[in-house]
Amino acid sequence: MNKLLNRVPEVTLFFWVIKIMATTVGETAADYLAFTLNFGLSATSYVMGGLLLAALLMQFRMKRYVPANYWIVVVLLSVLGTLITDRLVDQAGISLVTTSIAFAAALALTFVFWYRSEKTLSIHSVFTAKRELFYWAAILFTFALGTAAGDLFAEGMKLGYGPSALIFGAMIAAITLAHYVFKLNAVLAFWLAYILTRPLGASMGDLLSQPLANGGLGLGTVNTSAVFLVIILGLVTFITLQHKRQLALAGVEQ
Repeated sequence: MNKLLNRVPEVTLFFWVIKIMATTVGETAADYLAFTLNFGLSATSYVMGGLLLAALLMQFRMKRYVPANYWIVVVLLSVLGTLITDRLVDQAGISLVTTSIAFAAALALTFVFWYRSEKTLSIHSVFTAKRELFYWAAILFTFALGTAAGDLFAEGMKLGYGPSALIFGAMIAAITLAHYVFKLNAVLAFWLAYILTRPLGASMGDLLSQPLANGGLGLGTVNTSAVFLVIILGLVTFITLQHKRQLALAGVEQ
């Protein structure tokens, strides 16, 4: 029963696929709104921040995990995390190295306070609003950190989007191997992989959307965002139906 009353999803293949796609959308949608539509980083940040606040308020009203609500929050956090990093780098002139270090420190502090308060960092025990607050704070910092790290590798170090995606993908594969073969702690493995999916998704988003002259495939931010959003919608619809069946079988009121 506790599993069904958890406020966040179980870690499955669908979870990772949607997460990576959400990070890609966060990168391309932020660029589309801020630059292609010329809304600007500041205005786009305020609008996305308002939408995120509304989605979070709805999320905290839920008694348990609801796929659609949860993944809406994740996508909005992904977009806002990208915008926060872009504003610090492009508007405030702070280097990618500094922003990467700062967000890594903020994420580490979030984990420290979360563990000191709750004695666990496991996402399998997010049953209270307090734990969920720590959870969403950590997610936001992983998105901001991942954006900075992805841009640092691809642009700051001039490795390119494709090689950067391969590097982050190889790092995730190494963590997966360490967990299943060498018994790396499950909670540590999860968070390390979760952090790295952001720069992986950001690099993939830039690779697909950026012009050929910039090292991308030239699909554009609109096409890339639209394709990934449609896939996310389809997967979330599928897991929503699955989740409802699980609740019905367990006799939990929906």
